[in-house]
Amino acid sequence: MKEVFTRDGEYLLGIKRLDTSALNTPVQFSEYTILFIPEGQGTYHADFGTFNYTAPVILFSTPLQTIYIEQSTPTPVTKLQFHGDFYCIEYHRAEVACNGLLFNNIYIQPCVSLAERDVRTFANLLDDIDDEFKQQTPSEIVLRSYLQLFLAKASSIKIKLIDSRAEPSEKDEQMEQFRQLLDQHYLTLHKPNDYAQLLAMSPNNFTKRCSRYFKKTPSQMIQERLVLEAKKQLHLTRQSIKEIAYALKFEDEFYFSRFFKKVTNVSPQTFRNKTGYSIVADLSKQ
Repeated sequence: MKEVFTRDGEYLLGIKRLDTSALNTPVQFSEYTILFIPEGQGTYHADFGTFNYTAPVILFSTPLQTIYIEQSTPTPVTKLQFHGDFYCIEYHRAEVACNGLLFNNIYIQPCVSLAERDVRTFANLLDDIDDEFKQQTPSEIVLRSYLQLFLAKASSIKIKLIDSRAEPSEKDEQMEQFRQLLDQHYLTLHKPNDYAQLLAMSPNNFTKRCSRYFKKTPSQMIQERLVLEAKKQLHLTRQSIKEIAYALKFEDEFYFSRFFKKVTNVSPQTFRNKTGYSIVADLSKQ
């Protein structure tokens, strides 16, 4: 494992070569995590989502997501991790369209399938990062540039994949409508039946269609949408947990904390302690 830390010992960036068997039990990392798998096939679990993949593929997870891989035959994997203090994806949204595309999106799969021609590109970038770590004094500027290029290329491929699958035959219009309704009403409508009624669907049909389309049940989608907003508020603002609980329409901060921990396995305060405050949290004050 090759890593960069701040002078205070805070983790910033790391790269490690291992195999998929090392990730076959649930784990939560405090950093943004990227898994480059050039061969094999398996299943990627990220929180409530279950995603089948055939390599070559890149898998993504956000801080403190619960992830693991099921793959019958272990194959090599490169794990690249970075802390928000090293590369703030919210701050660099103009340069790298990865926020909401590779990370922090409950609607699309956290995977990028690669064509064979792309494999060498990403393998070379990871080798370049490896080589920089071998320098007597690795340059954070160089490492940050390689990471930005990696994310930019992955985002570009993801956008093309989404566009290529935007055929009407592959879209479920009612599930796309559910996506819009959930974004509009996640603060006030917390039951699957609420959305089934809005969509004029039977609860059973709604559950089946949602599970097939998003790889998650409606209940899981509703919980993840609320937790996603909570994570954003914890990371991107300096509001107190009590203020965040109020903004998310919870009865009190204790109920909010219980809900958050039930879904994420960590308390809101622990999440904030491990991820820190984004530099975006202070931009509005300037």
